[in-house]
Amino acid sequence: MTLVQAVVLGILQGLAEFLPISSSAHLTLAPWIFGWQDPGLAFDVALHGGTLVALAWYFRRDWMELTVAALAILSTRRVQTPVQQRVILLIIATIPGGIAGKLLNDYAEQTFRAPELIATTLIVMGALLWAADKWAPQQRSLDEVTIKDAVLIGLAQMFALIPGVSRSGSTMTAGRALGLQREAAARFSFLMSMPITAAAVIVKLPQAIHSQPEMMPIVVGILAAAVSGWLAISVLLHYIAKHSFGVFALYRLALGVFVLVLAASRR
Repeated sequence: MTLVQAVVLGILQGLAEFLPISSSAHLTLAPWIFGWQDPGLAFDVALHGGTLVALAWYFRRDWMELTVAALAILSTRRVQTPVQQRVILLIIATIPGGIAGKLLNDYAEQTFRAPELIATTLIVMGALLWAADKWAPQQRSLDEVTIKDAVLIGLAQMFALIPGVSRSGSTMTAGRALGLQREAAARFSFLMSMPITAAAVIVKLPQAIHSQPEMMPIVVGILAAAVSGWLAISVLLHYIAKHSFGVFALYRLALGVFVLVLAASRR
């Protein structure tokens, strides 16, 4: 892998991880479209190290509050504040995705990376995102997320193992379908992604290092993902304060159709 390819993949990872357009789809499709050697799932997950840094830095105040709240829960064994309640909700929301990742890892590395499947999930999830955002009310804030919401959003995250679904896309869609405000759905999605992303990086980064003859592409890719990831979070939270998710649904539809056409032409 060249450094240019690593930078391109890192930028795609950072942007698409937080925009609801599926980073795994873009990381799988880019080598397929440009004729590059597929670096594999281990390298893709290693790039999540960059987006993990972006998450930790952008939401550093939130994570400080959550850490203090978690320590308070451990010491008092009671949940007394909205932030402490959020700690419990994030733990609940993380569990389904962790179980799915453990059980379906082999499928994620091989079966789920077919271009036609990715194109289909891009289109289907784009339609679901558009429908949920258009018709669901924006009534509830982040402090009004319930245990039921956390379970359902966590179940939605399970499907993110399939490239094209999108972790942020599936969880934001679920949040909007449950009546959360756009910013509340996005912030909960971002916060709940950090534990499972950290676990995946811890497991897969050594494999990525072992599979790459040189460390520089991994380092460059992670740095590119960190910078573009921070930019994507900032842009998205500002954008959805005044606009809908419609533009992302339209992009998913266009990309899905393009991939299907390209796949048909290569047969």
